Amino acid sequence: MPGPILNVAVLGCGEVAQCVHLPTLLFQSDRYKAVALCDISQQSLRHCGSRFHIPEASQFADLAFMLESSLSIDLVVILTADQYHAEQVIQCADAGTHVLIEKPMAQTFPEAEAIEEARKRNGVVIFVGYMRRFAPALALLKADIEGKQIRYVRVRDIIGKNPFFTSQAGMFLKYFHDFPPGASAELAKRKRANAEEVLARRGLTRQDEESWVHLGCLGSHDLSAMRDVLGMPRKCSFASRSGEESPKWWSAIFDYGDFNALYEMAIDNVAIFDAHIEIYTDDSRVKVQYDTPFVKGLPIKLTIQKNLENGAFSEQVIRPTYIDPYTIEYGKLYEAIVNGNAYKTTPSDAQNDLMLSNMIMEALVE
Repeated sequence: MPGPILNVAVLGCGEVAQCVHLPTLLFQSDRYKAVALCDISQQSLRHCGSRFHIPEASQFADLAFMLESSLSIDLVVILTADQYHAEQVIQCADAGTHVLIEKPMAQTFPEAEAIEEARKRNGVVIFVGYMRRFAPALALLKADIEGKQIRYVRVRDIIGKNPFFTSQAGMFLKYFHDFPPGASAELAKRKRANAEEVLARRGLTRQDEESWVHLGCLGSHDLSAMRDVLGMPRKCSFASRSGEESPKWWSAIFDYGDFNALYEMAIDNVAIFDAHIEIYTDDSRVKVQYDTPFVKGLPIKLTIQKNLENGAFSEQVIRPTYIDPYTIEYGKLYEAIVNGNAYKTTPSDAQNDLMLSNMIMEALVE
């Protein structure tokens, strides 16, 4: 039997809203209906309102005004700058709405703890958007390696800049910069304060500040998926970064006791999306390969390499589905809200990525 349609407000009308979340909500019209938008850019509001048929009366420049309006809102999807996430999640939870928060959930450990407290206090779903963890290929990888002795792991996310892909996604993305006076300065202030809170003992540098943001943004995708497959490591044995004030290249080695996991992350100027997890066991190599989320329908594949009993080499490529992880993620979110189903990307789970980022910063070799 069909369930209720959830009324959704989207907070932040930028790149990922236009290319991913608003279209995905539209495609799942039997479960969700976007009823409100909120952004500090009036041009972004008008553009998304026109594209996704949300009237001007349901477009807001302030989150508090939207939550206090007469609109019935079941879920708020938060797609704003990372530095505002915790404050906005708590504000929505205290208003009694469920929340889908794009990663990273929080920038500091006290923020993460406050979000979990807000979830418990209000009895709402706070669902962290780690869409890669919902790819069926990742579940197949975990099933294939179960019970096997892992010898080595490679976790890689070396990708071209987003506009290489968004410009060809057919989503008619537009960027706007009509921000209120002081908005950029306030964002920079928050970035600095968050990094100081976590990394003050290092003698914080501008490079450290940018590193913390980078690890939380792109890095949390890989670190979260790595945890899903392997659990938490014992420690980060080595970490190195290259770049000037805003480092773009990372290498780290995580110690899992019986094996090491090599982590590589970078953003470059080549239009290739090379994001994968590869597991080396005694008798196989198993790899899940992700593609850009900005182009819908690109399959997430699993490759299994091994020797057959007759000595021949075998390479099997499995494409479980063309359904993208964001669509699957929204299905899991719906089940959590409507049916009370358990979900794995909880606020408590997301705190582990702060721990991993902190491990990397502590292990840095300059």
